[in-house]
Amino acid sequence: MTMGHTTRNPIRQEPELEHPAGLPPRRGPIRRMLRWAGFGCVLAIALMFGGFLRFADSVTTLKPPAEPKADAIVVLTGGYQRIDQAVELLQKGAGKRLLISGVHPTTTTAQIRKMTQGSADLFSCCVDIGHDAIDTIGNAEETSNWIHAKGYKSVLVVTNNYHMPRTLAELSYVDPDIEFIPYPVVNSDLKTRNWFTDPNAMRVMLAEYLKVLLAGARNITGFGRHTGLRSASVSAAD
Repeated sequence: MTMGHTTRNPIRQEPELEHPAGLPPRRGPIRRMLRWAGFGCVLAIALMFGGFLRFADSVTTLKPPAEPKADAIVVLTGGYQRIDQAVELLQKGAGKRLLISGVHPTTTTAQIRKMTQGSADLFSCCVDIGHDAIDTIGNAEETSNWIHAKGYKSVLVVTNNYHMPRTLAELSYVDPDIEFIPYPVVNSDLKTRNWFTDPNAMRVMLAEYLKVLLAGARNITGFGRHTGLRSASVSAAD
């Protein structure tokens, strides 16, 4: 035995691991998930906002062709301003025939002619009234049936400018080989550059943008798609 020295423990004691001073403890998986979910929400909002700005710009700058010409013309109901414009195009020879799609079953050809002040001869020879469509999907289906019955290859599409993107999307979905030429009717609230300060105009644009997104998702997935035709609804009920 050596005097003056204490006996050492042969087993070395490791010091307890502690976080270095000034550094936060490691985040758990729940915190990481919440952080990434927050990033995802911010990204989704930014994409939707950017998409809305692009949609609004395309709608407000959309203009009709200078010299419109096609095999035929189709107008979607929703205001007599649209129908007036379509009848005028027919009178000028922009198309051989006109389909007014989505007319209420109780509305007659004579009533429409009177409201548009169109001639009886013009309506008798060259105007067809579609009573079967109940929404934009139905407009596309009704128009497609009419196009194939008549053998047309190009069609002027008359509707409001804010409604045009969704209309063209539905028409192209049911008839991708037909040339659809947009002829927008400008909504009075969207004629000025300051439409975004008008609550009514903003509401219309936001609502239509959301409908465009839903229509795109529906057409990609096929989920929730219906015929949009009264005849189909009656057959299903029977």
